[in-house]
Amino acid sequence: MVKGRLYGVGLGPGDPELVTVKTARLIGEADVIAYHAARHGRSIARSIALPYMRADQIEELLLYPLTTETTDHPGGYQGALDDFYADCAQRLAAHLDAGRTVVVLAEGDPLFYGSYMHLHKRLAHRYETEVVPGVTSVSAASAVLGRPLVERDEVLTVLPGTLPADALADRLRETDSAAVLKLGRTFEKVRDALAEAGRLDDAWYVERATMGAERVAPLKDVDPGGVPYFSLALLASPAERTFVPEPPAVRQSGEVAVVGLGPAGRPWLTPEAQEALAAATDLVGYGPYVDRVAPNPRQRRHRTDNRVEAERARHALELARDGARVAVVSSGDPGVFAMASAVMEAAADFPDVPVRIVPGLTAAQAVASRVGAPLGHDYCVVSLSDLLKPWEVVAARLAAAAGADLVLAIYNPASRSRTWQLAAARDLLLEHRDAATPVVIGRDVGGERESVTVTTLGELDPGQVDMRCLLIVGSSTTRITDRGLVYTPRRYP
Repeated sequence: MVKGRLYGVGLGPGDPELVTVKTARLIGEADVIAYHAARHGRSIARSIALPYMRADQIEELLLYPLTTETTDHPGGYQGALDDFYADCAQRLAAHLDAGRTVVVLAEGDPLFYGSYMHLHKRLAHRYETEVVPGVTSVSAASAVLGRPLVERDEVLTVLPGTLPADALADRLRETDSAAVLKLGRTFEKVRDALAEAGRLDDAWYVERATMGAERVAPLKDVDPGGVPYFSLALLASPAERTFVPEPPAVRQSGEVAVVGLGPAGRPWLTPEAQEALAAATDLVGYGPYVDRVAPNPRQRRHRTDNRVEAERARHALELARDGARVAVVSSGDPGVFAMASAVMEAAADFPDVPVRIVPGLTAAQAVASRVGAPLGHDYCVVSLSDLLKPWEVVAARLAAAAGADLVLAIYNPASRSRTWQLAAARDLLLEHRDAATPVVIGRDVGGERESVTVTTLGELDPGQVDMRCLLIVGSSTTRITDRGLVYTPRRYP
């Protein structure tokens, strides 16, 4: 029979919400749940794990034979515990031999002053075993106090309160920060050791950190009569007493970063672009592009219409001149028919404002990637928009590129107000290209409505193209494979 698997899982300091996701899952999946308890039979570990347990699980209560009592065991206190752990290991081994999964619950971390480690030493070499760490009481106490344990090169010392008083005092003198566990009956000795080491005024007492009965107080003010075992003394980082003063108001140095957002969502955004967006105090751009940046209430958002590039650029520079860190956002790459040139032109009037361009993945590259490698050889990029240049210039450039047998990436092929230009461009290209020349139509590549169509120049239907599209028109060497992929060979005949 296949043997079972043993897990020692840390439950954290007491709050069931501080149980790790992995520990919660393992508790819920286990065949056997084992936990320790004193003679009264109540188990803090079980109470923490209870929200994650099932009603049909086997429970193994591991009841300590003694805690602080005297014993007539021939081996004394340690001998009684050794026999106890051997018996517990034998009980759990019976389940493991039967193929059951056994989870041993441990407060805090299983291997940090925990009882689980005594079972681990007796079973881990015989069965497949995994230890799942948990939040320790030391970390919980630091969090509850809101004081750091250590900073920079400081040293943290963890001490059991059961050490002799002089040993405690010596170690407390030498360390920067300290946690003293296992208080209870040792509290007065620990308090005296702190006083002897000159550290009592800095010491904090934390009882049942993160539990309902949590208590925090300066240690010197605590009554020894009510100190339970689940408490500790904490000397936080000496540096925590050094508060950083509020810096004097300084005029922030502004800048403009023209940021390429890529063709679609966050996966197309470069790390440099993400960094520029995160550092910005102001976002400036065409409304739908600004909307693609996740909202951040710290940032001001300046949404504008698509046809006010010059005004938008000046506004961004004015904000930066007054100390703002401005990100001017563009779809794709800001240097390809986008805001970079508008900002650079306006920047001549703002010589003291730093301007940098943060590139992005442009639409031509995105569309090409969806079909193969149509841009594998020389190509040119042309915009069919005649809003900023005469159509005669567009037509001349198309003719020159077609005559040079370049692949063309065509931006802005159509819009609601520009409906005839693409048909005219197709007819012009057909004067230089075969009707069977491959054409790729990419719409909203990377977005929710992405579509990519491979057709030919002769069959290109302008009615299927809108402003969300980019076209790639092949050269004489561009090929469509049997699998429908498109590529332009790197070697030209």
